[in-house]
Amino acid sequence: MQGMIGLPDGITACLFDLDGVLTGTAALHREAWKQTFDQFLRERDGSGFHPFTDADYANYVDGRPRLDGVRTFLAARGIDLPEGDPGDAVTEHTVHGLGNRKNDLVLRIIAERGPNPYEGSRRYLEAARDAGLAIAVVTSSANAQAVLDAAGFTPFVQARIDGLVITRDGLRGKPAPDSFLAGAKALGVEPKQAAVFEDALAGVEAGRAGNFGFVVGVNRADQAEALREHGADVVVEDLAELLGDQA
Repeated sequence: MQGMIGLPDGITACLFDLDGVLTGTAALHREAWKQTFDQFLRERDGSGFHPFTDADYANYVDGRPRLDGVRTFLAARGIDLPEGDPGDAVTEHTVHGLGNRKNDLVLRIIAERGPNPYEGSRRYLEAARDAGLAIAVVTSSANAQAVLDAAGFTPFVQARIDGLVITRDGLRGKPAPDSFLAGAKALGVEPKQAAVFEDALAGVEAGRAGNFGFVVGVNRADQAEALREHGADVVVEDLAELLGDQA
């Protein structure tokens, strides 16, 4: 049955990233990050600031927990900010302040535009469910439940490891494999029995680091070769491609 959905024999569970794999919200997150960092850099450096780029998003932010994304990008720019506190105002130049600024922005953008679920991903979720595979969503987003509900994907999902769980349980964020390992555990399967579906370089790297049975790279950002280099066994433009003659 797994062959009908493009997976090797022995795979009994699917671990899906959310933003960029199941929904088009990755682009909304990228927009919110750009607004956040460009505003901060402009406030810090003036009109000659060097803006946040798509390459910055792919290399330092995409797939990582929100605060890790702030820290990693700032480190790449040689900027050292105080951590601050979770309740910091969005105007504060702290790690938490920038993280809160980004979260407020992305929630506003998603509320205005919706989660934009991919139709190919909906069809793949249906096929995986019908094939009897267990399904979990593994995402760094703290807003995963609201996005899943809005996209109509909640009924497919037996387990959710999201930013809230990552923080609660002290898990390392992607590219560490901790969140995917937690997803496999929640479904009661070994890593070798699970397939990871990711659009982020940090995410496919996490799938490979966790020794999962199969890693699918979803190429939403014209980075197919980089996805392979970071650990994807196969790269597709849309999950429907894995359905073969069902597509």
